[in-house]
Amino acid sequence: MNALDIAGVACMIAGAVVFLVGAIGLIRLRDFYARLSGVSIAGGLGTALLLLGLLLHYPSVENAVKIGLALLIQLATAAVGGNAIARAGYLTGVEPADNTKFDDLAATEKDS
Repeated sequence: MNALDIAGVACMIAGAVVFLVGAIGLIRLRDFYARLSGVSIAGGLGTALLLLGLLLHYPSVENAVKIGLALLIQLATAAVGGNAIARAGYLTGVEPADNTKFDDLAATEKDS
């Protein structure tokens, strides 16, 4: 194994660990909004690490373009999807945890 293969495997293992931490966070975090944040962050970082590991394992210009586009599309759609799910939860009345100190959306709705 050469250095690129070792770095690729290390990135893929790190990506898998990030997904594992996100899965544990899905079970352990206190409310819908914290769980959604944890899962979407883990999804973005885990995917980026896995794709980087794949690129290091199979380096070529074609793979770099494909992986770069896949990463760009995944990060853009995950951010939009996470915000849409959080907004849907808020609009349907999903309550935040008791220790949430401030609700930015409720403060702006009262001002309007």
